Amino acid sequence: MQNKIRIKYEFINKTLFFPDYGILAVGDLHIGYDHMIKQSGILIPERQVKDIISDLKEVFRKIKNSKTGKRIKKVVFLGDIKHAFSFEAEEKYEFIEVMNFLKLEVPEPQENIIFIKGNHDTMDFTYGKMKNYHIEPESGIAFTHGHKSFPEIFGRKVNVIVSGHLHPSIILAEKPGVKKETYKCFLEGSYKGKTFIVIPSFVGYYEGTPVNDYREDYLESFFILPKKEMLNFKIHVIGKDKVYDFGKIKDL
Repeated sequence: MQNKIRIKYEFINKTLFFPDYGILAVGDLHIGYDHMIKQSGILIPERQVKDIISDLKEVFRKIKNSKTGKRIKKVVFLGDIKHAFSFEAEEKYEFIEVMNFLKLEVPEPQENIIFIKGNHDTMDFTYGKMKNYHIEPESGIAFTHGHKSFPEIFGRKVNVIVSGHLHPSIILAEKPGVKKETYKCFLEGSYKGKTFIVIPSFVGYYEGTPVNDYREDYLESFFILPKKEMLNFKIHVIGKDKVYDFGKIKDL
């Protein structure tokens, strides 16, 4: 896919890839979400980190095996890397496990794994590497979480803004009253002359908040953009083997 200023990007599984720059954006991990569910008394297997690493391996494999010959040079995590608002030792250990995998895949990981601070990231497991936003000077791609707005991401040299936070999804049903299913999705639009992309959460235990069945305050919690602007955003639904275009939010 390509925007008006010719910066190419691709929706790959739950991630966003900029092939010309080798940058992969990954949405909310919420490491520790499964542990929180188990603490509440619901018996589930704690395999969230195994699933995260497995899903990342599949993304790396797809990009490596693509005909473009492009490679991942940098990974940007868009915040809410952890889930609990307090310190949980399990989250720290699981974060380290994910990073140990990435250090084998990303060149010069100290410089090329970028962490954006989300509203859940009350504890910094990155030893001071977290940022409120990150802007790539060569491409003018800005990355932020989405729970706060920063004037710098709307700077003159910024062309594309990428965020997470909303966990967008969509509810689909064959017929009214028949079985409904929820799918993660990307949101894509423009605002103040910038291409704006909201990517889905990476956590696998739930699909997210449906944009076609949201509470009145759902889109308004996204402080970067006004709700009326977001209603014009396009929906790209993640299917089993490809991503499908579903028109604009306001037309659902």
